Amino acid sequence: MSVARNVGFIGAGNMGEALIKGLVTSGRLKADQIRVSDVDTTRLRSVEATYKVLTAAGNSPLARGAEVIILAVKPHHVEGVLAEISGSLDHLPLVISIAAGVPLARLQNGLGRPVPLIRVMPNTPALVLAGVSAIAAGPQAGTEHVAVARLLFEAVGRVVEVPESAMDAVTALSGSGPAYLFLVMESLIDAGVLLGLPRAVARTLVIQTALGSAKLLDATEAHPGALKDQVASPGGTTIHGLAVLERGGVRGLLIDAVAAAARRSEEMGMR
Repeated sequence: MSVARNVGFIGAGNMGEALIKGLVTSGRLKADQIRVSDVDTTRLRSVEATYKVLTAAGNSPLARGAEVIILAVKPHHVEGVLAEISGSLDHLPLVISIAAGVPLARLQNGLGRPVPLIRVMPNTPALVLAGVSAIAAGPQAGTEHVAVARLLFEAVGRVVEVPESAMDAVTALSGSGPAYLFLVMESLIDAGVLLGLPRAVARTLVIQTALGSAKLLDATEAHPGALKDQVASPGGTTIHGLAVLERGGVRGLLIDAVAAAARRSEEMGMR
């Protein structure tokens, strides 16, 4: 299936650029099939020069010529952008939003017409084409629209489909999740330094341990507890370390952190 003949990006920030990079480098789209607009002209020129994509004079001209429109702007800019392009959608393009916390109903109200809408929650590992994106389709989006969204976001990692009611949980888990893992990795690196390792060595050990552990979990499809038990020999070093983590309530703290992030995502969607 072809991704689309003409994809327009409103916004060329980090996530927008990551998706452009993935689409161009994977060959899913040619550079001249992508048109970009951004209020930051310096950023726009940089993306144009790096990926050889086309640029638009503004959001409305971009919307008029696009088969798919990707809203890659900050959540507080969404309403303004929707008002700007609402009169340029007579051809009923597929509109995809990656604005965190902005529900489909607000997007539909902002556009003022029943166009196919899909809401997507990507995460920052998309910057290195190793992200995961959750997609939720609006009532006007058919299976063909969902298929297009999958093909677009598979260019920067894996894709899962969820009902919109699950988006707050997705935001809290995979959207915020990299921050939790970075905090854990930072702490482990500091522990290595405390024990006398050079920081560069500790960093390499932690990064590769995290990468390898994730690959092992993915490849084996085993329960993470089972893999943990394989490392924790009776009376050994690992089980002593795990006992400290359990006494400190690390497991509960991580669960509480995700729950708090989900509540905040829900609050943001009510604005």
